[in-house]
Amino acid sequence: MAEALLNVRDLKTYFHKKDLEIRAVDGVDLTVFPRQIVCIVGESGSGKSITALSIMRLLPKPHGKIVGGEIEFEGNNLLKLTEGQMTDIRGNNISMIFQEPMTALNPVVTVGKQLTEVLLRHRKLSKHESEAKAVEMLKFVSVPRADEIIHEYVHQLSGGLRQRVMIAMAMLCEPKLLIADEPTTALDVTIQAQVLELMKKMRQDFNTAIILITHDLGVVAEMADHVLVMYAGQIVESVDADTLFHQPLHPYTMALLDSIPSLDDEKETLYSISGTVPNAATFPPGCRFAERCQRATRDCSENIIELNEIKPGHLVRCQKA
Repeated sequence: MAEALLNVRDLKTYFHKKDLEIRAVDGVDLTVFPRQIVCIVGESGSGKSITALSIMRLLPKPHGKIVGGEIEFEGNNLLKLTEGQMTDIRGNNISMIFQEPMTALNPVVTVGKQLTEVLLRHRKLSKHESEAKAVEMLKFVSVPRADEIIHEYVHQLSGGLRQRVMIAMAMLCEPKLLIADEPTTALDVTIQAQVLELMKKMRQDFNTAIILITHDLGVVAEMADHVLVMYAGQIVESVDADTLFHQPLHPYTMALLDSIPSLDDEKETLYSISGTVPNAATFPPGCRFAERCQRATRDCSENIIELNEIKPGHLVRCQKA
């Protein structure tokens, strides 16, 4: 087996606000191999995006801070690098597609200038070479009128085109790892399918590994080699995609799958998980899903539950699994 491209061990990212300690990411382990697509799935507030921002070391300051763990990329601990060294890695070896392209892209700078800045910074190309490469990458991601669009501004583009520009920018330096945070949110289903196909093409053409953050289990079924299910800042299940859909073991994963609408069921109302995600400042000592779990006992609420390997390659944080 190939060596891991990315190894995240016991990552803890906390936010401090007044007297509160908010444990947004609390002991996450994550491994990504070359060319692998790893999906991180879970409802809003589970810590998916903060995990991604922690890997990129782009946490909002001064409140967000990585307080423990390691993030090892190609054998180097990213947490020990200087900001200058990290800047050399961002956009070059690791790129990120942010959740909302309208806010991630600069509205007062042309699309072309934003793309060429990446190449001027990391590849030391001339201005003419950078513009040619930018147009080439826009065409790769199926942007029409690429020669004209490089002279336009973000507000002149549709949502689908903005997302394609973001993908083109992320892929300009052919990174080894791409982190995509909800890349299909707010796009219509046709554009969603095209974006997902683009990401598959990137893996095929550039050998890029992908961390795909989503709450859409349909996207997971379409894209994932391996899936991490997050809940309340922790990984509760880690397994290959096929097993996740056919043999889930954690009650939260089962509940998420039960929430998927089915054409075969004649239900008047869709299933929803009762209760809410616990407050990250006051997590219970035991299982964080216990209050919403139909199988929970007193032991679940009181005892610390570790992420255990139940079957080869199948890790679950549940004492009932």
